[in-house]
Amino acid sequence: MRKRKLAILGSTGSVGTQTLEVVELYPDHFSITVLSAGKNADLLIQQAVKFKPQAVVIYDRDAFVKVKDALKGYAIDIQYGEEALIESVKREDIDIVLTAVVGSIGLKPTIAAIESGKDIALANKETLVVAGELIVKLIEKHKVKLLPVDSEHSAIFQCLAGESENPIEKIILTASGGPFRGKTKEDLKGVTRVQALKHPNWNMGAKISIDSASMMNKGLEVIEAKWLFGLESNQIEVIVHPQSIIHSLVQFEDGSMKAQIGLPDMKLPIQYALTYPNRIQNGFKRFNFIDYPNLSFEQPDMEVFRNLKLAYQAMESGGNAPCILNAANEVVVEAFLNDQIGFLSMSDIIEETLCQVKSQKTLSLEDYLYYDQESRIVARSLMNRINK
Repeated sequence: MRKRKLAILGSTGSVGTQTLEVVELYPDHFSITVLSAGKNADLLIQQAVKFKPQAVVIYDRDAFVKVKDALKGYAIDIQYGEEALIESVKREDIDIVLTAVVGSIGLKPTIAAIESGKDIALANKETLVVAGELIVKLIEKHKVKLLPVDSEHSAIFQCLAGESENPIEKIILTASGGPFRGKTKEDLKGVTRVQALKHPNWNMGAKISIDSASMMNKGLEVIEAKWLFGLESNQIEVIVHPQSIIHSLVQFEDGSMKAQIGLPDMKLPIQYALTYPNRIQNGFKRFNFIDYPNLSFEQPDMEVFRNLKLAYQAMESGGNAPCILNAANEVVVEAFLNDQIGFLSMSDIIEETLCQVKSQKTLSLEDYLYYDQESRIVARSLMNRINK
């Protein structure tokens, strides 16, 4: 396998830091061209000193000054802001762009990378949620690879290896159920940010942890799966699997099923995306059936965890509905993390935003960006009304 040059967008987040752990294990296989972060200047500086990329980009202007001062004397191009992030992925000395930023902010740089002929290792599910139809067309036009990094989509991707001639009957995405599995609406009325952040199986960033607690994360993954694997909504099922050992399954038209199994560790799907189609040896902890004598499964409760139902409805509506869903969700999650609204209010605001923002079926990139902003304005207005 030839050495691959990487750009990591969101290098200071959970997926980004784990990607660098994988890169560090294989210096003969990978080198870093670009690192980017939102505003975590301290960690970005440490990463830049250690991995010596050609360029670093920090989104926050105030943090930029700190990064620039700290990296003075290093042969590293230091930039800040959205335009710099977009330009950074166009460099010729990049083979794969791993998009691990959180939220719709990942859309523009992902498009720029595709149009520049870069393969995409996708951990930013919002890119496909917001503009899946557009992204799929660009992938086909520019003949680049779209490699899923989320554990569930990586599992489906791995199960489909060698099955290109065999139609899919359905896929089953597994969900841990999060920290509130089995709870009632009454139980959830007073839950706190601290409680919602305590995921039982996975170590994730704050936004994704809240999405997991509300099951919006699984809803976004359902929409992402539609575009990744060319499926209809009735071909995508979700089942709660608290142990997070079976990462997802494919059922073929003859009824046969394939599952990808492993410990809940993001480094394995990250490595698979970066080395695809090869598998390389690693020292990651191995799964042992004896340690997990009982694996259990249950139906998700879409009445308590309404975000999952809203995601299915948005996917079935199509057009700008998933974009509206995602934008409203980003607003309410930030508000919940800042103790501005209650846990159950998040679903109320998302649902009302979907009702209030005008529906549109055929969209350009400019349309997606417009409805992303419009939905945020509506969601904030609804949130302010609740807080009065």
